[in-house]
Amino acid sequence: MGIYVNPKNTAFRQARNSKIYVDKSGLISYTNQVLDTLQKNLCVSRPRRFGKSMAADMLAAYYSRGCQSGHLFDGLEVEKDESFNSHLNRHNVIRLDIQQFLFNETHLDIFIGKLQEVVINELRLEFGNCFHVDQYGLPGVLRQIYAGTEQGFIFIIDEWDCVFRVAKERRDIQKEYLDFLRGLFKGADYVELAYMTGILPIKKYGEHSAVNIFDEYSMVDSKNLGAYFGFTEEEVRTLCKKHNMNYSEMQSWYDGYSLGNLHIYNPKSVADALLWREFQSYWTGTETYEALKIYIDMNFDGLKEAVIEMLAGRGCKINTRHFQNDMTTFNTRDDVMTLLVHLGYLTYDQKLSRAFIPNQEIAQEFLNAADGSGWDGVIQSLNRSQELLESTWDLDGDSVAAGLAAIHSQTSSILKYNDENSLACAILMAYYSAKAYYMNPVMELPSGKGFADVVCLPRRNTDKPALLVELKWNKSAKGAIEQIKERQYADWVKEYTGDILLVGINYDQEKGHQCVIETFVKE
Repeated sequence: MGIYVNPKNTAFRQARNSKIYVDKSGLISYTNQVLDTLQKNLCVSRPRRFGKSMAADMLAAYYSRGCQSGHLFDGLEVEKDESFNSHLNRHNVIRLDIQQFLFNETHLDIFIGKLQEVVINELRLEFGNCFHVDQYGLPGVLRQIYAGTEQGFIFIIDEWDCVFRVAKERRDIQKEYLDFLRGLFKGADYVELAYMTGILPIKKYGEHSAVNIFDEYSMVDSKNLGAYFGFTEEEVRTLCKKHNMNYSEMQSWYDGYSLGNLHIYNPKSVADALLWREFQSYWTGTETYEALKIYIDMNFDGLKEAVIEMLAGRGCKINTRHFQNDMTTFNTRDDVMTLLVHLGYLTYDQKLSRAFIPNQEIAQEFLNAADGSGWDGVIQSLNRSQELLESTWDLDGDSVAAGLAAIHSQTSSILKYNDENSLACAILMAYYSAKAYYMNPVMELPSGKGFADVVCLPRRNTDKPALLVELKWNKSAKGAIEQIKERQYADWVKEYTGDILLVGINYDQEKGHQCVIETFVKE
């Protein structure tokens, strides 16, 4: 047993002993299925603090013949799998954390050689002098061991993409590293399973990946592993019940990552909220907002306008296919937004091909990043939203209209007020504070000029009225109210038993904003 070859199970044991632990051992059932098959190469990319290292530690503890880990899986899901005992601590494992070899940029030119050196030294302790080291380095040594012993290896590589984050501009080092990985894995009979995890998918050069044998599981396309990317709704409900925490509040703060049909929660933030019994930004506290601010301030291809729309609760359509899987190659706004999806600042709805700000924690991070030059009007608009929301509850249409006029003026340098879509965005910004009381707004924006509906339903355990907002362009606010009644838009919320407010808003280029608010009378 060694540090890198057939390691112990110390890290996974500590995870199991922790106060907050969620069973993700079902991942092992999947990796057992693909062992020694054409699907044996997996690259799983997800944001920092989303459980990447814990999953790697779990796999190493399960497969490594350098430890005895059966007791650590007592009562876990994988224990019921018929393949569980067949592979438990019966494989040679090479477990690497690339970040351990790259403390800073001074290690870039030597880390590949040092990595191979330490692994080869441990292989010699494990297998004796059955090999010699030649110009082919570690891949050559592994081929000799396999030829002489017929023993294969499971590779578990954490933070595989650290090179692309530390050496953003060093394309020579990036290429050398990818060539090393290709030589290590491609066509290698000694590979039983290769599980790599990081923030970014595998780097592309041109239209092709330099390491094209891996199946990619990412925040853009998690395939069938979405449940292992974070905490699921069911898992969070169970945790909240066990620790007597408010699930609705937890949902508001940390839900929102869309992976196929699943809604995934940020595990770091949920665990810290349960431990410290307070809802606040935990995940974003692990890295300063400057990392996000760099990309926002680029304002690449109208990125600021997209951020405002997403802060307002709307999604932006993006094309993720041309992203080059690095942190410097940006040809369009879509490339920057795709990077933000991989970093965890946005979530991506694969069915709609749209990106969203996932939750209150991340929205606050965007506000922190936007609080600077060129964004003053936006921040002022969002700051006044609580006052506008209270005016709505008070049925004070004149105050709401005045507030909207101010927001119109403050954001006109970024948003173009030429159609109802921009008006809808302004309305959502105006009601930004509603996120504390309401679920995400439901919107319907038909093609052509006319109207845009915004429906806000209160969260559980709140006594606020539902809001049904109808927008008009160059018509009348009273007409918007009449349309709500005539077309029975209140059917959207007919199951809601509390009060319902009808809000009619019109923008006329000559008269400005008008607003009429009425309480809906149920039959």
